[in-house]
Amino acid sequence: MALWQRGREGHPVVRGELIGHADAGSQYTSITFTEHLADEGIRPSIGSVADAYDNALMECLIGLYKTECVRTTIFHAGPYRTIGDVEYATAGWVDWYNNRRLHSTLGMMTPVEFEQAHYATLNREPHPV
Repeated sequence: MALWQRGREGHPVVRGELIGHADAGSQYTSITFTEHLADEGIRPSIGSVADAYDNALMECLIGLYKTECVRTTIFHAGPYRTIGDVEYATAGWVDWYNNRRLHSTLGMMTPVEFEQAHYATLNREPHPV
């Protein structure tokens, strides 16, 4: 989904520049999963068990998800009763996290605003001196 969205917005992912993180669970170290990453030009963040290079970052993100989505009713209206409830709340949290949250490191801009400003800077027409 993220690859499709980036392409749709005119900023496709360059093969080999995206790193996909997964923990070392058997489904993520499978040959099929590894081949799918390779087909999409995504480098895996793990080579073998116990060498996940960006694991601390991902564990932090998972902690935020649990704190902001799972343990509150901000993204759902009460206890989770079905897998669909969890999926719907997760989709809402991911949309907010990727598109609308204010980020202090980005000057209190949303990630979308920051990325748009970045591409606007790259795409400036040269001005005569």
